[in-house]
Amino acid sequence: MHRYQAINAPMATTAATAKVTTGTSIKTMLQIATPATRQLQVISWGFSIDAAPATTSTGTVELIQTDVAATVTAHVASGVQPLDPNAPASLVTLGTAFTGYTGTAEGTITGTRAFDVQLIPGLTAGGSGIEPYSYQFMPDERPFVGTSKFLRVRATFAAAVNLLCWVVWDE
Repeated sequence: MHRYQAINAPMATTAATAKVTTGTSIKTMLQIATPATRQLQVISWGFSIDAAPATTSTGTVELIQTDVAATVTAHVASGVQPLDPNAPASLVTLGTAFTGYTGTAEGTITGTRAFDVQLIPGLTAGGSGIEPYSYQFMPDERPFVGTSKFLRVRATFAAAVNLLCWVVWDE
């Protein structure tokens, strides 16, 4: 097995990692597409936002498996990083209907599995100074994403915030 990581932005080079807005309705922030020949196992994931939602309503950030792709900005191979520099390139499928970030259309999902869901409090609902969220699954609870499925980090906020997220997995 080899371990990989992707974030919901282009690979940082001479500029810092770009912030990505959540918008004001459900939005896929990061999507990883498994090929027809291999599943993946989620090791850890996390996100951070630059401010608490500026409304009384909470936001939701979720890590799910779906059966239908969102339309995303395609990651290029350098955006899917092996954590071991000697590992081969990831086998996840790249493209606007596969592995990428900043969804523009959610697709018509007919089946999901939720792996983790977090509520983010709004400012007047008691939120202030939102801490980054990071979760590492215990070995016996690590979820598998089946072949030809999609692992997504989705966010839903009533008022837009900037969110950066990441996922680490084994293939």
